[in-house]
Amino acid sequence: MDPDAVRGANRVPHGGSDDRDVLDFSANVNPRTPPGTAAVYEDALGDAARYPDDGYPEFRAAAAEYVGVDQRRVVQTPGGLAGLRLAVETRVEPGDSVLVPYPSFGEYAREVELQGAAPEFVPHDEILDADPGDHATAIVCNPNNPTGTLYERDDLRAFAARCRAADTELLVDEAFLGFTDAPSLAGTDGVVVARSLTKLFGLPGLRAGFLVAGGDRLADLRTARRAWNLGTPAAAVGAHAMRQAEFVEETRQRVERERERLRDALSERFAVRESRAPFLLLDVGDRDVDELTAAALDRGVAVRDATTFRGLDGHVRVAVRTPDENDRLLTVLGDV
Repeated sequence: MDPDAVRGANRVPHGGSDDRDVLDFSANVNPRTPPGTAAVYEDALGDAARYPDDGYPEFRAAAAEYVGVDQRRVVQTPGGLAGLRLAVETRVEPGDSVLVPYPSFGEYAREVELQGAAPEFVPHDEILDADPGDHATAIVCNPNNPTGTLYERDDLRAFAARCRAADTELLVDEAFLGFTDAPSLAGTDGVVVARSLTKLFGLPGLRAGFLVAGGDRLADLRTARRAWNLGTPAAAVGAHAMRQAEFVEETRQRVERERERLRDALSERFAVRESRAPFLLLDVGDRDVDELTAAALDRGVAVRDATTFRGLDGHVRVAVRTPDENDRLLTVLGDV
């Protein structure tokens, strides 16, 4: 990390409310957690009095099964964002250029800039057509946040091949891919995949995720990651959650059903993008975003001001939650 770049950096705004009295649609987190999670956490807490096995065999085995790779390719991380930082800081050098999509997750550009490198912004729906030559890394978010765009696997693989030919690493953030039945790009040569357990399993405070890579990059990531970089409860709960196939399938079906219901209803007042993710991006037209978000919050509902995403104005993003909670959102947005 470049010290001079750190001194000139800023924090990135995010959704999420810590007010328990607010119904939070500003963060794209599953409102449900896998069955048995509390018991697994409690059991693991007793083991937290000693250091964990730094190889994390159970967690890595569950992650490997979850995305269909050999567990030797898995590097555990304390959340998806920590994985993104590890991937960027072990690849990108000061003066490098990195392809970054927009509008998309703001932390990509921040991590690049912290290395003293320059993000080259490309529209998210053009990123797979961009020339990866002369860039250290190209970053793709699949599905993209905040638009919900899911890229075709063949298009991703073709872009990965072009990145390999250009000696450009492809870093794919699959934080929301688990909400779909689309296959992971994990295990593809020249690609580093970042996964988070925050969103799908409803555990943003747990801080667990992993990277998947191969070859020299795998060796770099394994060497550079911090020792004991997952707490014992996080590793145990993460392994348990990734093995809950029935929970995952039920979540996918609920999100798909509720997302389309929300989209149909909200389209009566807003321009709503199609999405394959657990959220919807709304163009609020000539309404003032600050006034809309404040009015919703006054009624106990938090929605995400999406104007903080590069390239967006007049937009908010809303998560897909349970049917009753979604009904509440529709009532509130119907009145603001």
